[in-house]
Amino acid sequence: MAYNSKDLKEMANSVRAYALHTLRMAASGHVGIVLGCAGIITTIYANFLRRGRDRFVLSAGHGSALLYAALKLAGYDVGDLNHFRKVGGLPGHPEYGIDGVDATTGPLGQGVANAVGMALAEKTNKTDSRVYCLCSDGDLMEGIAAEAISFAGQYRLNNLVLLWADNGLSIDGRALTDVDVPARMAAAGWQIMAADGDDFVGLNRALSNAKKSRVPVFVQCKTVLGQGSSLAGMPKAHGFALSDSELKDLIQKNVSRAGDELWATVAARAVVSGGAESILPVVSLSNVPNSISTRELSGVYLNELLKAGAKIVGGSADLGGSTNVHVASSRDITADDFSGNYIHYGVREHAMAGIMNGMAACGLRVYGSTFLAFSDYMRPSIRIAAMSGLPVVYVLTHDSVAVGEDGPTHQPVEQLPSLRLVPNLNVFRPCNGAELVYSWRRALTEKNRPSAIVLSRQKIHQIPTPLGADLARGAYVIKYAGAKRVRATILATGSEVPLAIRVAEKLDVSVQVVSVLSVADFRMQDMEYKRKILQGFVVAIEAAASAPWFEFADAVVGIDRFGLSGNGDDVYNGLGFNADIIADDIKDKIK
Repeated sequence: MAYNSKDLKEMANSVRAYALHTLRMAASGHVGIVLGCAGIITTIYANFLRRGRDRFVLSAGHGSALLYAALKLAGYDVGDLNHFRKVGGLPGHPEYGIDGVDATTGPLGQGVANAVGMALAEKTNKTDSRVYCLCSDGDLMEGIAAEAISFAGQYRLNNLVLLWADNGLSIDGRALTDVDVPARMAAAGWQIMAADGDDFVGLNRALSNAKKSRVPVFVQCKTVLGQGSSLAGMPKAHGFALSDSELKDLIQKNVSRAGDELWATVAARAVVSGGAESILPVVSLSNVPNSISTRELSGVYLNELLKAGAKIVGGSADLGGSTNVHVASSRDITADDFSGNYIHYGVREHAMAGIMNGMAACGLRVYGSTFLAFSDYMRPSIRIAAMSGLPVVYVLTHDSVAVGEDGPTHQPVEQLPSLRLVPNLNVFRPCNGAELVYSWRRALTEKNRPSAIVLSRQKIHQIPTPLGADLARGAYVIKYAGAKRVRATILATGSEVPLAIRVAEKLDVSVQVVSVLSVADFRMQDMEYKRKILQGFVVAIEAAASAPWFEFADAVVGIDRFGLSGNGDDVYNGLGFNADIIADDIKDKIK
């Protein structure tokens, strides 16, 4: 049933009363958006959002009390509103996994990109689902939102509606959005509509007309920050600045038994369950050359997966050929045909990562690719994926100073160890085909954590993984010492594994070489296994910042400076990755 303006007004009053009570119990939070945007969220949930089919993203995540109140009234199991912003209770910004919360938001702009990803996912799934997103002035100032908005226009995502709470303010004063936001949106390929935030007739008309659009729809909703309070229209209204007595008065003013009863009819609507998880086909690598880059290995394996019918969707930020993710079995997704399996994101690393989060939230298995050095552009969205438990996959190539001639800007040094610091993020740096296959399969079968697969541009000698090695332990002996007593252990990852073996061969003492595919997995092993791996004098070799390796090693060969422009081999050697130099240094240390 559709609710009329009188009904919607009562229902919006109920949302305000519940949300304000939530804030008062927490003695913190954001009042302004609750008072200014209750009408918008009420119209969406009451008249348009089909539970279990459509999605809503609150990109302006500081309005979490508003969202929780609407969800509570609409029958979602969000828990006790009295425990808002308390340990064990509802978090201060929406977090994915709470019933009805489709995306973790708070860092502004993330929700816009997530909503774009959800709309794209529903297009590829060939559903009639629609995605609604409420954003603030702050969201529209963020670069990720601009990237995602232009992407949505390019792909004509007409199942997406972005509603802008246009109050002209941000925390520090006047909102410094574009001089003409609707003109920018129109230039990006969106249809522009307008309705005041408490004009239920106008909101209903705009959202009804949005269903007929052939492009994404942008609704400019004029609102008043802190509407109805003593701070209405003032920046101070953004946060928790009202007195307790005024909050109590506002709660009483908005309490509506009629509104609560109307919301009960919304809560009675049926829920549609999601689909089943697809099974990853089993394929293998064969006839691998003795010398090949791991990005090439990845491309070969990915092509075999797609050829075998793997239900995965990937893409790249304008580097698909270089990162080897645009393969023979890739079929481009376009604005006219969403049946493919490959997305051209353009040069939009941050939006790519945010869009993938939205797609993963819809149940798709997704991967995206760029150079490792540019993972910094993706970092906020990687962090949100890890926090949300979204199993997206990042294929990060050109993984060291061996990139060479492009110079320091393209030569990652700190990125690899910094990614390993992100909680709940797998970071794999494979050295051969066996490790590469394990990394991909692990990443594509994870349930609740993202994965980064870090790959080389340069060709590396293929050192075989011994039979029986347990890659799930994160580290294993890839070259055994020639004696019972191990005098030294060399830890290495990826392209440094062949170097470590050359070093071991130059030493006249018993040395074992360990390939560390995943530092995090190795860290979780029991002490007995760690003692087996970390025997004698332990040296770590990795073309990245050295400090983190001292957790396991007595000495580290790393890089604690930016790189150089020049031939990749020359740069690699010039920065200390030379078997003779490293072997001599180890000899001195274990005398």
